[in-house]
Amino acid sequence: MRPNALNDRHRVLGCDLDPAWSWNEMVIPQIYATDPQDETLAVRTRAGLFDVTMLKIVNVTGPGALAFLNGLVTSDLAKVPAGGSLITTILNDDGGIVDDILIYVDGPETFRVSHGGGITEEVFAQFCGGHDVTWARDEDVHILSLQGPLALPTLLPHTTLALGDLAYFGHAPATLFGKTVRIGRGGYSGERGYEVFCTAADAPLLWDAILDAGRAQGVIAVSWGCLDIVRVESALLFFPFDMPDPDTTPWETKQHWAVDLRKPAFRGRDALVARRGQERTLIAGIEVLHDGAVSPGAALIADGQPAGVVTSTTWSRYLMKSLGLAAVKPAFTALGTKLEVGDGEHTFAARVVATPFYDPLRLRTHPRG
Repeated sequence: MRPNALNDRHRVLGCDLDPAWSWNEMVIPQIYATDPQDETLAVRTRAGLFDVTMLKIVNVTGPGALAFLNGLVTSDLAKVPAGGSLITTILNDDGGIVDDILIYVDGPETFRVSHGGGITEEVFAQFCGGHDVTWARDEDVHILSLQGPLALPTLLPHTTLALGDLAYFGHAPATLFGKTVRIGRGGYSGERGYEVFCTAADAPLLWDAILDAGRAQGVIAVSWGCLDIVRVESALLFFPFDMPDPDTTPWETKQHWAVDLRKPAFRGRDALVARRGQERTLIAGIEVLHDGAVSPGAALIADGQPAGVVTSTTWSRYLMKSLGLAAVKPAFTALGTKLEVGDGEHTFAARVVATPFYDPLRLRTHPRG
C-alpha cells in the first residue's frame, strides 16, 4: 500500500481507513463522521477540501515525450501549450478504452499524467521502446482539491499565483502558504475548484492551512462518499465503472471531444474509426422514481426487453432525486424515454434525462463574462 501523509487527518475526521476501501494501492477516506450529504451541501454552497492523492501521477520527460504520448492518446496533445492540460483516453488495438487520463503540459518535453485504475503504466512500458523518453511514477506527490464557490477567495490571499486569471484546465507553479506547489484549475465536482500538487512533507501543513483559512466561511474537509455524490450529479465518468465492456469505445461514452481523427495515427485509431456508428450502448442520464440510490449494475428494461445497465448511481439530497449514469442501447436514449430499473427483487420506474443533472450549462465551471 502507498503511504499517505494525511492519514492522521482523516482519522481525526472520523475515518477508520478500512483497507476494504482502497484504490490504486492507497486507502481512501470514504466516510468521515460528517454526513456526505451535508458535505455535498458545503461543496455546492461554500467549499470542500478533498484528498485525491490516490490518483497516480506519472512524470514523462525527454525529447521524444510528445511523440510517445501523442501516439497513444486519442486527443492531439501537440495542440496544448505549456500551462495547459487535457482529459483524453488510451485505447487498445480494438479501439476499446483502457484508461481515462489527464495530461498536464509543463513544457515541450515535460508532462505529468494523472490516472486512476487503468493500465496506463503497463501501456507505457509496452510502447516506450524506440522513443527518447523517460517515465516514472511520482511517489511523493500529494493532491489537495478545494472545490466550491469559495475555493478562489479561500486560496487567493495566500498564494503568489493570480488564481482568478487561471483558465479552466490551466496550471502553474506557485507558492501557497509559503510552500512550493503547483496549482491547477479543475476538479471532479462540477464546481469551480483548484487542485494543489505538493510534496508529502508539505501536505499536512497545507491541508490544515486551507481549512483554517476557510473555516469562518464554512469550508470543511469532505470525504470520497461526498465525491461519489457530486461527480454523479455532474455526470462525470469514472473509469472503468462507466465503461461496462472491456472494449467500450469513446463513441459509446460520448467522449467524441477527446478524439481527434485529424491526427495521422494513434493506437487503436483504425479500429475506432471502423466501429463508429456501431455503438452497442450510449452513456445516458436517468432519474429513478425511488427515495434512495439504486445499485450499480442494475438492469434496464424498456418495452419488456433488455435496454442496458446502470453504471454509476447516487441519491442526491441536494437535488432530491435518485440519479444514475447508464449504458443504454441507442434505441432507448431519447430524452424522456421510460425505463424500468431491475434492482434485485425491486423494480423502479425511471426515465432518460439530460446531463449533467446539476448545473446543466456547466456555468459553475465555465462562468460567462
